[in-house]
Amino acid sequence: MKKYIKGNFKKAIFESETGYIIGLFKVKQTNEEEVEIYLNKTIPFTGYLPKLNDVDTYIFYGKLVVHERYGEQWAVEAFEVCLPEEKDSIVTFLSSGIFKGIGEAKAKKIVKVLGKDTLKIILEHKEDLLLIPTITQKNVDVLHEKLKEYSSSYQIIVDLNHLGFSTRDSIAIYNAFKEQTLDIIEKDIYTLVDAIPNIGFKKIDYIALKQNMKPDDIRRVKATVVYVVREICNVVGHSYLSKELIVRNLYKVLGNISNEIFDQALKDVVQEEKIVIEEDRYYLKEMYEAECHIAYRLLYLQKKEAKKDKKLDQYIQDIQKLYQINYNVEQIEAIRNAMTQNILVITGGPGTGKTTIINAICDIYKLKNKLSQEKFSEEVALLAPTGRAAKRMAYSSKCSASTIHRFLRWNKDTNTFQINEKNKSKVKMVIVDEASMIDTYLMDHLLKGLFYDTKIILVGDNDQLPSVGPGQVLKDIIESKKINTIQLNILYRQKENSNIITLAHDIKNGTLNTSIFNEQEDLTFISCSSDEVKGYIKEIIESYKKTDRKNIQVLCPMYKTMNGIDELNDLLQDLLNQKESGKEEIKVNHMLFREKDKVLQLTNMPDENIFNGDIGQISKINKQSKKHEIVVDFDGHLVKYSGNNLNNLTLGYTISVHKSQGSEFDYLILPIVKNYHKMLYRKLIYTAVTRCKKNLYLIGSLEALKMAIANNNTDIRKTTLKKRIEKKV
Repeated sequence: MKKYIKGNFKKAIFESETGYIIGLFKVKQTNEEEVEIYLNKTIPFTGYLPKLNDVDTYIFYGKLVVHERYGEQWAVEAFEVCLPEEKDSIVTFLSSGIFKGIGEAKAKKIVKVLGKDTLKIILEHKEDLLLIPTITQKNVDVLHEKLKEYSSSYQIIVDLNHLGFSTRDSIAIYNAFKEQTLDIIEKDIYTLVDAIPNIGFKKIDYIALKQNMKPDDIRRVKATVVYVVREICNVVGHSYLSKELIVRNLYKVLGNISNEIFDQALKDVVQEEKIVIEEDRYYLKEMYEAECHIAYRLLYLQKKEAKKDKKLDQYIQDIQKLYQINYNVEQIEAIRNAMTQNILVITGGPGTGKTTIINAICDIYKLKNKLSQEKFSEEVALLAPTGRAAKRMAYSSKCSASTIHRFLRWNKDTNTFQINEKNKSKVKMVIVDEASMIDTYLMDHLLKGLFYDTKIILVGDNDQLPSVGPGQVLKDIIESKKINTIQLNILYRQKENSNIITLAHDIKNGTLNTSIFNEQEDLTFISCSSDEVKGYIKEIIESYKKTDRKNIQVLCPMYKTMNGIDELNDLLQDLLNQKESGKEEIKVNHMLFREKDKVLQLTNMPDENIFNGDIGQISKINKQSKKHEIVVDFDGHLVKYSGNNLNNLTLGYTISVHKSQGSEFDYLILPIVKNYHKMLYRKLIYTAVTRCKKNLYLIGSLEALKMAIANNNTDIRKTTLKKRIEKKV
């Protein structure tokens, strides 16, 4: 039997936009022994629920949990609404304000005549109300329609639960479609895929098939066409697909379908403007529009007349004198262009002075405009795609910086940005670091959130891995040769005799000079078999003082295999954070977490100012409550994880090269073995090497390293941003 509490909602302590609520509930009845002490008292509750009122009687199904800070709570998993049954309750309900024109006096007259069946009579025999003195036809209509609407809203949510939707999803669906919800689902349940964030095609498809939809139903085929295009573009990074690729992957989802049904489905989704066909390319509408918008906005800034500044050279000299620094020729050209042009791309490998240029731009802008630090932050936005890159940018420039998502005020629940085309930022200049990581959608949203004349400076290394999301924005902009671009080639840090930087530039050029290995402390190559990799990693770590070991990072291109991320994390956890008495630990989805563990954030959590790729340390694990909690310290910023949020964490001793983008590490260990197979390619190795600041250790096979450097045939992304900029379309 399901555990429940029955009673009345008293008040909300916290409510989110998505329907999550923390509140107080007065318990009148329960079948849970542990809750009986709360009979006729209030108990805190949590859960996803529709708008509650203090008139209705509710049944909350769920369980009693214990929160570390707030104590016992009732975690609501499902609910029911009980319409009032006693006369006094019905009077209170009718005069609660829900029914316009019905005060307490009229409510008492209605209940006196109709009795306990008042609400049933209003719903089924509304004309009987006219027998009651002072009740008008308008009163009758209001009572009937409002009560019908009121009862229907809760019933629709219950019906959605029965279909297989969670209460959270059910509330989101009802809020989108109200009383039309069930009609829309009956007409085409796949409408929900685009209308409701975070539900997704797979869940909708599962529920549709469970409701006996035919596998080749045209509605299902149409939705699958859109799903296939979106899924492949998101996974592979393409902006568009060919018809052949769509068909091939469509069959993987649907099985065999007739050509006639496919052709009709494709025709329909084009007419419905979900897919755009250009020549033989098939785009999602939002991707097509994003590419067109980016090209138009960049070309607008490119064509806009540049500003001249006769004092600019003096400002550059003043900054050089202030910081006792001498910019090289390329850097001075980049600084001049940044201050005069409306759009500029600055690109170059490690050690070419990209960070130095960003700092100079900020200093000159403040000097030129006589701005305080506070005023500068109002006019100039320093942005980066990841949290760690934004922190590095802020540290080096001594100015505030943020992720692009945070700047645009991203709402994770609705996947929307509060800074957008209707609510633009007032900043006058935007500098984006690590621009190679920006995907097409994010670039589109950034431009929509800026006024047309806002100066934009993109800084990045085009030879690093492309964005996780679709597109290759920085690469396409540079290769179009239509947008102002400064290519940095002079190794600004070459005087430091950094063999790491030399190796990075060799990799970039497809060459390898093994004589630089083991020449200096900063670059070490250890030749060994796959079986010996773990032993050497352990040996390297143990050679460092315990205080320095926390700064050692291992990068790896794969999760599985004997030298993959999963196994190396287990090895390093035992080595760097052994099990000890009094040190709490907890298992989450077969992964063991221990207090003092290094952990990696897997998703964006903008409300907590924590983003995908951030690395922290577990400061506390609380196992006292049924709802286990992990507290993670991100450079002094404490974040609590519990429930589903625990899935946002993984061990961070070894992380993927992709997750390392935007980060820098003092000491880096990079295993390179043939077992990694097709993950060994030039851009990946180059990206990994450029993450290291002080000491880099390459462990494994020299042949595997040579094979990776020689392999420049990474998956070519199908995009048309370059073409649009070139053709000015």
